[in-house]
Amino acid sequence: MAAYMITYDLDSPGQKYEDVIKAIKDSSSSWCTYWKSSYLIKSNLTATQISNNINSYLDDNDTMIVTEVLTTNYQGWLNKDQWKFIKENIFN
Repeated sequence: MAAYMITYDLDSPGQKYEDVIKAIKDSSSSWCTYWKSSYLIKSNLTATQISNNINSYLDDNDTMIVTEVLTTNYQGWLNKDQWKFIKENIFN
């Protein structure tokens, strides 16, 4: 299993937010979203497989990136409960 950060912007008319979010959640065993249009997930899929699951809901004007996250080198500004969830459910 690996941790991934997924960030997207849906800029086209008729955006498919619900479909994109479902594809992200379906690609993961655990996820959190403490940011707008970004998810941190744990998955046994590759970045390419996750991206392929989401791509069918994107239009030409939309953008998205899936990148693997090192679970040993990270920093951020989150509250204690958010960090606890991430450490126990994403980075473990």
